[in-house]
Amino acid sequence: MSDWIDYLVCGGVAAAVTLAMTGVVRWAAVRFSIVVLPDERRVHERPTPTLGGAAMFAGFLVAMCVASQLPAFHQLFQSNSEPLGVVLAAGVIFAVGTGDDLRDMSPPAKMSGQVLAGTVLYLLGVAMLFFRIPFVHTTLVLSPDLSPVFTVAWVVVIANAVNFIDGLDGLAAGIIAIASGAFFVYSHQFLAVQGLATNVGPLLAIITCGACVGFLPHNFHPAKIFMGDAGAMLLGLLMAASTMSVVGESDVGSPGRTFFTFAPILIPFFILGIPLLDTAWAIVRRASRRSSPAVADKNHLHHRLMRLGHGQTRAVLILWSWTALLSGLVLWPVVTGHDSIAVPAAVGALGIVLYTVFARGRKATNVLEVPCRITCGGRRRCAACPWS
Repeated sequence: MSDWIDYLVCGGVAAAVTLAMTGVVRWAAVRFSIVVLPDERRVHERPTPTLGGAAMFAGFLVAMCVASQLPAFHQLFQSNSEPLGVVLAAGVIFAVGTGDDLRDMSPPAKMSGQVLAGTVLYLLGVAMLFFRIPFVHTTLVLSPDLSPVFTVAWVVVIANAVNFIDGLDGLAAGIIAIASGAFFVYSHQFLAVQGLATNVGPLLAIITCGACVGFLPHNFHPAKIFMGDAGAMLLGLLMAASTMSVVGESDVGSPGRTFFTFAPILIPFFILGIPLLDTAWAIVRRASRRSSPAVADKNHLHHRLMRLGHGQTRAVLILWSWTALLSGLVLWPVVTGHDSIAVPAAVGALGIVLYTVFARGRKATNVLEVPCRITCGGRRRCAACPWS
């Protein structure tokens, strides 16, 4: 029980520092005109400060410093280089994201920064070392040639997945808060069963959850500040490092009597199912149009929900609900030891689907027309609108 308290202290510190620092960052962003203006590919209707990721980064750093001083984590910080690797990689990807927030960077330049961050993780011990083939009793030990490739690829995928889903107020922060909280519970239980005490995964998960919780009061609709690419890619890197530390560095199965015992690699795909599904669909959709995956559009999951007639808040809550449901599929068998969640999960999924279909606004929202309100005050096209 005492280690739970230490973990919660670290998460609480991350939340408190992020909450306090977000107000400071917002003031600075307004003072120096670091704002995101409405345009044809965004749904917000007024200039909004960005760079909220700086507050998250501050919360992460302070929480890691506090953790290094707690007795429960002395062995973790003294016995390996993983915590240092995560801090340095987080600094790299935060710097890249900040550069993009201040001055748009080309997709190859951003990708290079993500690759560099993933490389730093690998060099300092946070790596994908094992790969359990789903549903069979086979574990692949990745060679020194493949391990860095899988590590960097995982960082790039998760960082971009979180960045893609960051399209509505509070959406990315809420989804990652739920996913990281769920993964903390799973990884803590997993490592307790295996008797492993020097794994950085649970600590990163609870700190990530705390940073998101601290940021949400400022970011929920109507958002007072955006996290920007700096925040989205930082969250993606922390989730990638956390999941790799637990799933990719252990060659044993998952606790609980479910298919996760034979396929723990699937766990990150469940808890991060919404952003990963949205990313995969975006790549397929853009490839079918023969355009670059980096070309932005308004056909993400949250855009489609808004076109169905759901406002920002309702669309966000629907996607939060799906993340909570998928996370519950992971946590229930691990916590209870049996797999009797099929019926409740099916009922929950049916409830979300019915709510999505029937609890719509009177008129579907065409998100492509929202920017028109800036000039004409309505949803019609007019000569004053630059998007007409």
